[in-house]
Formats: sequence, structure tokens, C-alpha cells
Amino acid sequence: MLKKGPLRRSNALPSVRRRLCSSSVSNSCPATYTDVANKLVALLKGCTSLQCFKQIHSQTITFSVWKHNDLLCKLIELENLPYASLLFSHMPRPGDFSYNIMIRALTNTWQQFDAAVELYYQMKFAGIRPNNFTYPFLLIACGNINSTACGRIAHSSIFKSGLDTDMHICHSLITFYARCAQMDSAKSVFDEIGERDVVSWNSLISGYSRLGLAKEAVELFRKMRMAGFEPNEMTLVSVLGSCGDLGDIEMGKRIEQFLEENGMKMNSYIGSSLLNMYGKCGDLKSARRVFDQMSKREVISWNAMITGYAQNGMAEEAVKLFHLMKEEGVSPDKITMVGVLSACAALGALDLGIWIDEYASQRGLRYNIFVGTALIDMYAKCGNLERALSLFEEMPTRNIVCWNAMIMASAVHGRGYEAISLFTRLIEDNHHISPNDVTFVGVLSACVHVGLVEEGRKWFNYMVSTIGIVPKMEHYSCMVDLLARAGYLYEAYEFIEAMPEKPDAVTFGALLCACRNHKNVEVGERVINKLLELEPSNSGNYVISSKLYASSNRWDDSARIRGLMRERGVTKTPGCSWIEMDNQVHEFRAGDNLQNSSKDISEVLNLLYDDMKLHSHIPETDIE
Repeated sequence: MLKKGPLRRSNALPSVRRRLCSSSVSNSCPATYTDVANKLVALLKGCTSLQCFKQIHSQTITFSVWKHNDLLCKLIELENLPYASLLFSHMPRPGDFSYNIMIRALTNTWQQFDAAVELYYQMKFAGIRPNNFTYPFLLIACGNINSTACGRIAHSSIFKSGLDTDMHICHSLITFYARCAQMDSAKSVFDEIGERDVVSWNSLISGYSRLGLAKEAVELFRKMRMAGFEPNEMTLVSVLGSCGDLGDIEMGKRIEQFLEENGMKMNSYIGSSLLNMYGKCGDLKSARRVFDQMSKREVISWNAMITGYAQNGMAEEAVKLFHLMKEEGVSPDKITMVGVLSACAALGALDLGIWIDEYASQRGLRYNIFVGTALIDMYAKCGNLERALSLFEEMPTRNIVCWNAMIMASAVHGRGYEAISLFTRLIEDNHHISPNDVTFVGVLSACVHVGLVEEGRKWFNYMVSTIGIVPKMEHYSCMVDLLARAGYLYEAYEFIEAMPEKPDAVTFGALLCACRNHKNVEVGERVINKLLELEPSNSGNYVISSKLYASSNRWDDSARIRGLMRERGVTKTPGCSWIEMDNQVHEFRAGDNLQNSSKDISEVLNLLYDDMKLHSHIPETDIE
């Protein structure tokens, strides 16, 4: 890590020598070592460039003033690792201070965690005893490289050195164990702290929150409040994240109230945490209220609001907010792009998606794994599968999410064989990437879309037996849909009956649609009763059930279902579509009264109908 090499003496420029000489009463240069040393240290403190540093360094060599630690600190301040490493390697006997500042710099400034750990072992080998300034940065390095063994050895040394009562070291130990997902050990260190402070609580709460142990984080926060500790910004950010994960909106609202009552500033950091919490809890009205009240909205706040809209099915609002963001001169980053691309995919807003693609390309973000995957998903959902596939093949690195997006896109577009081919590429050529449950939803969906029953059975069994994935409801639904579409209705029903989980409405709905297509009333009747219990307000279930009876000339039963629908006050959900023009998405619903535009739209529709008939296509206007 630290390579030795010759230290080259640079030619001293006159300016430095003149400033050295100015400390003397006469025009002659200062004669004493102390005068020179003090002047060089003073010059070093004001140094702001590498060129200036080299001049001063050359003078220290000229006058044999060995201020290695001062020079090392300045190089770290200037963030020049090669020069700092070279200087350190030429120090005759570096002490604990020299080792500590280098370990800290490697950890905090350059994030070269392996090198920091290596230097720690060099320090011990040289007989230099680590102290309370060494261990916190060493533990940060161990946590970032997930080196549990190294951290535990350090913990043992801390205990033997009698430093286990040092608060800063204790907090670093908690954070280290949390980063390595060793929460029992983190909790043990926390429990042994005699007099805790707010940082002690924060270290453990943030550890739980980061690992997705939301329930434990919120419970510890309650204990913290009961113990009389006032939370700070870091506490609240961690707990708000856990409230969002739990859907605990009441606790989230109490935290917002606490902020108001205690006059805590709503900066972008804590404001964005509130936005994320409300977004995860589905309360976009409260999220927008907080967003609008923020005096200064940075990109992180815009991202939280846009992502909240996109993830809660409010794609139009996400796109509108993105346009407002651009109008206010806020530059989108990769997180913004992922959120807006998700909204574009939901709306079919291809033009805006292409604009984001071009924007990402200009900023070198097109092949970022998250942006690239979002672009693939957007192009596929907007109907441009070829462009999605082209981008997928161009990606320099792919993770499982990227593979899943392309497999699912191919499946949804009815290109099942291509989806399965992609899957076989994944398992044969990418041994470092393992398929997950989402991958197999895509594979089974591909089998459904092209009717590959035996292939579907094979991959379902492969998922369970070879990969060891426990099937989820989505996998069972795919298998039922696959069997039912192929006409294996009785087998599909038996498959449902044998499921370890209680079937959901999607699973029964797939079987009911197949029963209607195959005109199988016997199995259909069994499904109807269960489906209407699960979803008594879903109009589609009544419509399909009525049509199933009608297809078998059971008109009384068909009328009975329609009557039941009226009795329960269930109304048919109107059809809905979108069109994008000039980066604006317009929505149309069946039954719209567009007043000024309805006549023009009708005329265009009539022209389209006439054109279709000329090309031997019969318009199908029965949307039921």
C-alpha cells in the first residue's frame, strides 16, 4: 500500500526563501533552527496548493527541519494520497500520531478501508501501541469491508487496553457490529455502557433501521424517550425511516409534531425523511403539505416527493412535479431519473422517457445500474422492446434487478422463448448472480404467455428443488394461470386447493377467466363463490361471472349475478387510456363528457373506423 521511492528535492522558489528571511531583523536569513522551523510551520498553515506545499517541503529539506507530522497533515488536507503515502514511508520512526492521522485519512478522506486495516497491522508490528484515536477509525474501516474477524480482534485489544469505557470507542463498536449485521453484539456493547448519551442511543437505533429491523428501532426509540433523552436530528431521521417501513403513520405524525413543538429546523435532510415516511405510508397529501412548507427544497426533497408519487400510483403527479423541478432550476440526479422513469413507464410517456435517456447520456449516467435498469423497464412498458433489449446488451455491468427487468419485459411482450433464453444465459454464464423469486415470476409469466406448460412445470420445480426458493403467491398464480389457459382447469383448481397459502383474488381471477374462455361452468361456479367473498366490490368479477353463465345459456344465473351486483352497489370501473403530446400526458375515460372537444374526437374516431374497414379490420367497440 505504501510504496517507497526517492524523495526528489524540488528547486526552492525565491518567494518562499524571501518569506523565510523576512523573520530576521536584518536582510540576512534567520540563523537559528527554531526561527526557521516556526516560520516554515506558519507558512505551511497558510498553504492552499500543492505547488506551494512543494516549495515549503523543499525548504524543510534544505534547512533540515523535520516537521513530518505537520507536512503529513497538510498533504491530507490537500487530499494528495500518493504524496502523503510517500512522505509517510520515508519517516524514520513514525509514532502513534503519524499512524493515526494516516489511518483516519485512509478511512474518512480516501475511503481506502483495506489499506487502513493494513496500516493498523503495520503499526502493531512496529511496536506502536494503538490508542483511543486509532480504534474509532479502524472500526469504521472494518465495518465498511464487513471484516467481522478484524473488528472482533480490535474489540479484544480495546478490552485488554482498558479502553472499553471510552464513549467514542463504544459508539464506534456499536456502529461496526451493526454494519456487519451483528446486532446481538451491538446491543451487548450498548448494554455495557454505564452512562449513555444521545449518541449511544442513535448508534443502536440507526443500526436497527439500516438493517430493516424497523420494529426494534421504533421500540428502542420509545425506550430512549422513557429514559428522558431528547432525540436529535439523527435520531428522528432513523426512526422516520423505520416508521415508513412499518407503515406506522401515527408515530410519524407524532415526530412531525415534536419537530414543530421544539422549533427544530425543517432542513432538507429531515424534511426528506418525513416525505419518505408519508410516501411509504401512502399519505401523499401530508407529504405534499410538508414539501410545500419547506423553505429550501434541495434535490433530495424533490426526489422523495417524486418517488412517493410514482410508487403510489400517482404517475401524472410525479411527472408534473418533475416539470416544476426543472422550471425552478433544480438539476435532476440519478434518483430523480429513476423515479420519473417509473412514472413514464406507468403512463406510457415515451417522449419524456427519451428526453431523460438523452439527459442521462450527457451526464454519463445512462449506464448507471439503477438508471439503466429504469430505462430498460420504461422502454419495455412503453412498447419499445427492441430499444430495451439494445440497452440491456450495452450495459457494462448487470445485477439481478437488471436481468429481471429484461426477462419480465420479454415475457409481457409475448416473447416467452426469448425470456427463457435470457434466463438460461443468466444461470449458465453469470455464476456470481443468483436468480431470485422475482426472476422466476418472469420466467413463469413467459411460460404463461406462450403456453409452455411442461416448461413452466420444469422451472417451478427447479426453483423449489434446486435453488431452494419458497414459492410465493405470485408463483402459484402464474402456475394456476398457465394450467388454466391450457385447459387444465381441474388440475389448476386442485393446485389451488393444495397451496400452503390461502389463495388470493388474483389466483382465483385467473382461473375464472380461463373458465369463461373454455366455457367450463362446473369449475367456474366453485371459483365464483370464493371470488365474490374475497372481492365483493370488484366489478370485473361480476361481469366475467355473468358472461360465463351467458356463454352456457344459463340466462337466469347470468341475470342473478347482474342483480347481485346492483344490490351491492357495485359499479363497473370505466375504461381508461392515456396519450402523450408535447410532454403532457392526457387521460381519457369511458363516458367522459369533454364538451368542447367531444365533437372533434368523434369525428377523428369515425375517420379511424372508416380507415380500419378499408383495410379489412372490423372495429371492436364492445369494451365489456
